[in-house]
Amino acid sequence: MSKDAQTARRTDSGGADRDRAGARSGGTKSRVRHRQTAVAINVTSVLLCVLVLGVIGLVWNRGGIVDDYDGKAEGPLTIVEVSEGTSLTDLSNQLVESGVVKSSRAFIQAANENSHSSELQPGFYRLHQRMKADETVEALLDVENQVGTVGIPTGARFADTRIVSSSDVRKGIFSLISEATCVEDNDCVSKADLERAAGEADLAALGVPEWARDAVAARGNDPRRLEGLITPGIHHLDPQQTPEQMLAKLVKESVKNYEDTGLMASADMVGLTPYELITAASLIQMEAPDGDFDKVARVILNRLDEPMQLQFDSTVNYDLPDQEIATTDEDRARETAWNTYAKEGLPETPIASPSIEAIRAMENPADGTWLYFVTVDKEGNTVFSTTFEEHEAAIDESRNNGVLDSNR
Repeated sequence: MSKDAQTARRTDSGGADRDRAGARSGGTKSRVRHRQTAVAINVTSVLLCVLVLGVIGLVWNRGGIVDDYDGKAEGPLTIVEVSEGTSLTDLSNQLVESGVVKSSRAFIQAANENSHSSELQPGFYRLHQRMKADETVEALLDVENQVGTVGIPTGARFADTRIVSSSDVRKGIFSLISEATCVEDNDCVSKADLERAAGEADLAALGVPEWARDAVAARGNDPRRLEGLITPGIHHLDPQQTPEQMLAKLVKESVKNYEDTGLMASADMVGLTPYELITAASLIQMEAPDGDFDKVARVILNRLDEPMQLQFDSTVNYDLPDQEIATTDEDRARETAWNTYAKEGLPETPIASPSIEAIRAMENPADGTWLYFVTVDKEGNTVFSTTFEEHEAAIDESRNNGVLDSNR
C-alpha cells in the first residue's frame, strides 16, 4: 500500500472515530434535555395542582363550590310565593329571579342538606334579596316570615264583634286580612281600603258568582254584602296585591269549595237557591252545636214549609254592635234585613261564614218533624221539639241552667 493510501485510511478512520464520539456526546446531551423537560413539566403540574386546590379551598370557604351570596350585604325585602305542590327546582328558579339567592344549584344543595326542608309550607314569605342559600332555607322554614296567611274561623263575620259585658272582641274578616298583609310594621292594607273595595268594586271583578249577584247587588255599597261567600280555613294572600284582588281571590276560592260539594244540584233538591242554601247554612253555623247540624237544617226547612217565622236569635244579633246568646224584646222587634223575628223567611244575606260541614248538613238534612230547638245547658246539649208545649218546657230548662240569662 502506498504512503498516500495509508495516510488516507488513517484520516478516514480518525473521522469515523470523531463521528462516533460526537454521536455519543450528542446522545448524552439529548437525554439531559429530556430529563430537564420532564422535571419542568412535573414542577408545572405540581404548581397547577396547588393553585387549583387553593382556588377550591377559597371558594369552599366562601360557601362551597356553587355560586352563592356571602350574606354580608342583604338587599331589600321582597315577597316570594311557595305554591302548593311546587317543585324544589321551580322554587329555586323563582328565588333566583327574585334576587334572593344567587344560583338555583346553591339553593337546591342547601335544601337537600337541611333535614327540615320537607316541612316547608305553602304561602307567601318575606325574604331579603342577596341571601345565602342555607339562610334562605332557614327563613322559609320560619313561620314568622310568612305574610298574607289568613286564618278565618267558622262563623266569622266581616265586621268585628264585641261580646256583651266583656272586653272580648272577635276580629272580623276585614281585620284578619289587614293584619295578615303587614310586610313590615305599619305597612299593611287598611281595613278602610278593604271595606271600600268590598262595597264598591264590580261584583264580577270580586269573583261573585252569577247565582249570588242579584242578592249581593241588592245590598248596595254595604261592605258586608260579601258575607257568607268566604269559607273558613287557611287562605294565602299576596300582600302586594290590591284590596280588590285579595277579596276576589278569597271569594273565588270559596265559591269553588262550596260548588264542589254539589251545591247547585243540592239546593234544587231541598227547594232553595244556591245563595239561600248558603244563607241557611250560616244560620246552622251560628245556632247549632257540632253533631246537630243536620237536625237544625231540618228545622229550617220545616219552618219554611209551614210557613212560619224562623225566629233565630243569631239573626237578631247580626246587626247589633254588642252580642250575646240571649236577646231582648226590643232587639227582636227591630226590623232589619236579617231579623227573623220581624220578617218572614230567611235573612236577606248570610250572617256568617258557614263551614263545609254546615253546607253539607243543609244539603243532607236529617229526617224529622221538629219545628223548635233550644240549647238547654252550657255544655251545648240541645233539645229538639215538634210542639210548642214541648219547646216551652225545654226553654224553662235552659233558663234554669242560666243559658238564656242576659247581661245587657
